[in-house]
Amino acid sequence: MAAPAISIRNLDHLGLVAALCQELGIARMIDAVLPKTPPYKVSHGEALVAMILNGLGFHSSTLHMFPQFFANKPVERLIGPGICADDLNDDVLGRCLDALFEADVSTLYQVMAEQVVERLGLKSTAVHLDITSFHVDGAYDQADGEQLGKLQLVRGYSRDHRPELNQVILELICENQAGLPIYMQALSGNINDTKAFAQTVRRHLSSLKAAQESRYLVGDAALYCADTLQLLAQQQQLFVTRVPVTLNEAKRAVATIGTQSLVALGNGYHGCWRQSANYADVAQRWLLVRSEQASHREQQTLAKNLLKDSTRELKAFNKLCAQRFACETDAQAELARFAVSLNLLQLEAEVVSEPIYAGRGRPQKGEMPVNYQFHIKGLAASSLARVAEARNQTGVFILATNDHSETLTMAELLATYKAQQNVERGFRFLKSPEFLTSSLYLKKPERIEALLMVMTCSLMIYAALEHRIRQGLVEQNRSVADMKKKPTQKPTARWIFLRFGGVHEYQLGEAPPQVTGLTVDQQIILDVLGERYRQIYS
Repeated sequence: MAAPAISIRNLDHLGLVAALCQELGIARMIDAVLPKTPPYKVSHGEALVAMILNGLGFHSSTLHMFPQFFANKPVERLIGPGICADDLNDDVLGRCLDALFEADVSTLYQVMAEQVVERLGLKSTAVHLDITSFHVDGAYDQADGEQLGKLQLVRGYSRDHRPELNQVILELICENQAGLPIYMQALSGNINDTKAFAQTVRRHLSSLKAAQESRYLVGDAALYCADTLQLLAQQQQLFVTRVPVTLNEAKRAVATIGTQSLVALGNGYHGCWRQSANYADVAQRWLLVRSEQASHREQQTLAKNLLKDSTRELKAFNKLCAQRFACETDAQAELARFAVSLNLLQLEAEVVSEPIYAGRGRPQKGEMPVNYQFHIKGLAASSLARVAEARNQTGVFILATNDHSETLTMAELLATYKAQQNVERGFRFLKSPEFLTSSLYLKKPERIEALLMVMTCSLMIYAALEHRIRQGLVEQNRSVADMKKKPTQKPTARWIFLRFGGVHEYQLGEAPPQVTGLTVDQQIILDVLGERYRQIYS
């Protein structure tokens, strides 16, 4: 009698992802909006879950669905009964992307995110707005996008340093408790940050306010422009943003940092309130902040720039001294103009006259000059005061808010802005080598727009799972080992994914498949997440 066959499939961390998708009802939400007409084997909701699993599989291939990815995975356990790897083909997934696009990906995602935030019980105090770009490989007819009003895959500013390729822009708004993206929008590749932010504030802020009930809208310097600030004021939306250093008023404010009495804000930050500002006719407060870490980093660069700039100014002075002027007034005017232009050097210089004689060679004794010319003579040296001033201004930035309440402290304002790192971390996740979506390979702009939604859904699941794990560990007063084998209650989802590597589903003949041999830390994670997760790993 032949021995029963043994089947081994890789479950790894994908069981965590699948269980959370079930807990949040991702497939149900999609199928409620995009029902499929029978007969079908894979619904649009199940196809989306499959794409999320693929995206979070960290399998070092592009985010493109194909049966090979699921060939060695327990598909029924992850997605649903009766579904196999061959069912997740390009046609099924392509039709899902088309259906997502037709439903308006931004609106659909916002509805999903609202439900996820509610189910996770997140109470956000701020939402964070940011933008990034992805480059698109392959040819695309720009005129087609212009005619139909579609997403345009065109060249623009590339944050991936690939300006020769067409770009597509992804704009995200994330809440500040778990870093969950609550809004996404795909934009044409040539739109700039300031314009995109203004459009979002104008069209979508009111609905976001109603859904999230967040106190602050937080953004980087691109948010700080006159039109956007006025729109925020009209909608009575409190904001926290960084003031561009290019503004003259900002330059003047930074220049006063040496005269200010700074208060320690923790973690190497010091700050002080500046007098009320009224940029764009919007009353606001500015907070001057100095970061010790940033100051140390910038001073290293400053030393190189000081040498380069002082050398450049010295060469310019030597060139000026070689010039000859027809009259003393012109020479004095040029000396004054040059002295004002200097940033690092200080001059001890004067205008001197030089006689001009009629003949060549040495003039005869007693010969009178026929005319005079003038030149500049003197010394140039580095201004220690200006160098000290430049060093004093390193690591300094300005935060602006229209919250004038006395209860808002400098430390709270800084912490609110620094949570902007949540959305930036999300972008780094989407563009990480493991996720491999810095380059998109779909040629249809409609499917690329839908794919950007799938990517955002993947980020949402990643952030939600990390939040659930950390919350559960704290509530149960348990911990797992970090990379240094020390106990932690704040592991990253990426680290937990790595810790679940090597988990397999075993099946002997016709016997029910099962998962065995879980480690202590793996069991702790399943315990804090709950019964649904224990079942998928049983």
